[in-house]
Amino acid sequence: MSRGRILETDGVRWLFDAGADSLDFLSGSEAELSSWLVERFERLPAESLGERELVDAFALRAAITRLAAGAADGVAPDPDDVDIVNLFAATPDIAPVLEGGRRQAGAGRIRPGQVLATLARDAVALFVEAASIDEADRIRRCAAGDCRLVFHDESRTGTRRWCSMSRCGNRAKVRAFRARSA
Repeated sequence: MSRGRILETDGVRWLFDAGADSLDFLSGSEAELSSWLVERFERLPAESLGERELVDAFALRAAITRLAAGAADGVAPDPDDVDIVNLFAATPDIAPVLEGGRRQAGAGRIRPGQVLATLARDAVALFVEAASIDEADRIRRCAAGDCRLVFHDESRTGTRRWCSMSRCGNRAKVRAFRARSA
């Protein structure tokens, strides 16, 4: 499950939880990408993210971005983007590790390719779930006119409208209050 991330715009920091790790991967600047990967995947050594690994990360990020935007806007996915996500998802991901054993198999460092495979598999699961009839409209854009972030609505009622209540939701409520008071 997504843990969210802190984004900064206009000097203000706020929490954005996209509802899926693969969607959290889309937010933030290009400069923040490697630090986010190392922070999110603690066993990923920062020095393992070379130029080639970042090119791969940007390619996967761009494909998932277009697929998520298309899902939010009701547009059919581009087969090239599907192929990119499937390619990364087909590679070995991060193996789950049960703590408490005497051997360290799988508990050591992870490679950037494993991280990208994990994110791609998360995206595949998300888009497959979103394609089901009950979940078809759960991937959506923030309702604020000046925000284009995409999120997966995990709320029980399915009524989430804002990327973040502390950012766009609060701004909308303040605008509505001022309009009623005027």
